[in-house]
Amino acid sequence: MKNGAVELLDCTVRDGGYLNNWSFEKKIVRELYRSLSKAGIDYVEIGYRGSEKYFDPKTHGIWRFSREEDIAEVTSGISGAMIAVMADFGRSDITEFAAKKESRIDLVRVAVHKDHIEDAVSYAGQIKEKGYAISLNLMGYSGYSDKERRETAVMLKDSAVDYVYVADSYGALFPDQVKEILGPLLDIGRFTVGFHPHNNVQMAFANTLAAIESGVRVIDGSIYGMGRGAGNLPLEAMLSYLSMKNGDRYNVIPVLNVIDKYFVEWQRTTPWGYQLPYMLSGVFKCHPDYAKHLVSRKEYTIEEIWMILEAIRASDPVGFSRELLDAVLRRGVWGHHAVRTSTPGKTTDSPETKPAVPYIDRHKGKDFLILANGPSLKDYQTQIDVFIAKYRPIVMGANYVGGLFVPTYHAFNNERRFMDYGEQVSPESRLLIGQYIHEDVIKEYVRREYERLYYVDSMDATFDIVEGIIQANCRTISVFLTGVAIVMGAGRIFIAGLDGYLGVHSGKGSHFYQEQEMEEQEMLCEKHEGNLRYLTEIDEYLSRRDKEGIHILTPTGYRTFYKGIQNYI
Repeated sequence: MKNGAVELLDCTVRDGGYLNNWSFEKKIVRELYRSLSKAGIDYVEIGYRGSEKYFDPKTHGIWRFSREEDIAEVTSGISGAMIAVMADFGRSDITEFAAKKESRIDLVRVAVHKDHIEDAVSYAGQIKEKGYAISLNLMGYSGYSDKERRETAVMLKDSAVDYVYVADSYGALFPDQVKEILGPLLDIGRFTVGFHPHNNVQMAFANTLAAIESGVRVIDGSIYGMGRGAGNLPLEAMLSYLSMKNGDRYNVIPVLNVIDKYFVEWQRTTPWGYQLPYMLSGVFKCHPDYAKHLVSRKEYTIEEIWMILEAIRASDPVGFSRELLDAVLRRGVWGHHAVRTSTPGKTTDSPETKPAVPYIDRHKGKDFLILANGPSLKDYQTQIDVFIAKYRPIVMGANYVGGLFVPTYHAFNNERRFMDYGEQVSPESRLLIGQYIHEDVIKEYVRREYERLYYVDSMDATFDIVEGIIQANCRTISVFLTGVAIVMGAGRIFIAGLDGYLGVHSGKGSHFYQEQEMEEQEMLCEKHEGNLRYLTEIDEYLSRRDKEGIHILTPTGYRTFYKGIQNYI
């Protein structure tokens, strides 16, 4: 600490590494380090120190390990900022740290969630014995209860740490909350308290000023706010503020130069900053991956996402748990109705009465063609038109068909998709709407007749049909419509545009039309496998009834069911 002044720590390489898998070029890291040193920054955090037991060097960049030789290469010959690295507790080993005299590192920051603080303090003590300054970074601190904050302060009172960082990991704080939650740590007075803000609700700078006023003496920021999700406190903004307070201490110009040289383009090609999912994660004090997954699915309205996040927050999660998210989704406690996953035969219009499904065997023995939304729907439009003219099937469109075709029926069972595309249904098509889309929503978006589709809103149930009611939602509307075709008495069922989510049209996305897609590979795999499961179950259902199976006419990742359209035209 220099004369009681605030210290600044830059975490661009470490936090920004989430966007490029910690693969910054060495020459760029060296240039960043030189510029930050010129700017007067106290510490530059050059990535994580992690063990290869937990991270594969083939899939993670060098700054996920920040080995001594790499740090030396990018800092040698430059005097200025001290060097820090971060170690995730439980994912780094004490053997990864040499004695301080053999290292260029000055500060090791141990990041820990609240359920492992005691063990992390012990681990930090072992690192300190090697000669390093030590910081304990309390992740998700804004989600601690008052009792947990007091207990944590007591636990740290006699620890060996030099710094204790409050990390507003979910960007959930507001300025009027900062002093109160920092109080128990500031009252101890034995270690320096630091603040690591995130910008989910656009409060990083304001919260930082409140933290400084409360007594915090070390602040994290990153150049241009670069970091996962909503990003961090923009370091250049803090430098500008402090340079006005003390013009001889900081110089923002070197940082502005590297922003102009690198960061403007990086943000364009690899976006970070304020976005809806991260705002929601800040509001609910939960890991941003919960909101990110829900928004990117494009299956839920914002009202539904709000209610799902309320349910997740009630579980007081630590970090992100896919198991918790799946459990809450299966629970079905959101939306316009108290229970979405209703029992067979119950509808939202008449929850206690089994409906008489009006379309059972309506088109008995007819061929059906289902139009999904993959890129092949547009690529094969001409061939599909020939197929329709030749066989005159009952055509069922799913969600959006972009004016390419006028289906006999146009169907929605997802409220978000209905709100986006319901008004674009051709007046010549009969409108089918899933029973779980509320009548108030329908009246708001369309003024026309429609029929209900009856099913049980479960993504886990086995495919079956009981008195015309499909016993699962079949995961996607395109697959679900194969079940509707069966109920309507289909003789043969053909599908076009069901490309799948993996591999068939690499680089084209999942739809024939332009739609911003944020889905990660894990989610795409889950959707693909879910569709494959239901296609298989439906095909087996047809086989048991001596029917032809499903025929997918256009190129598809579901190869078992593919029979090219040229075989028919």
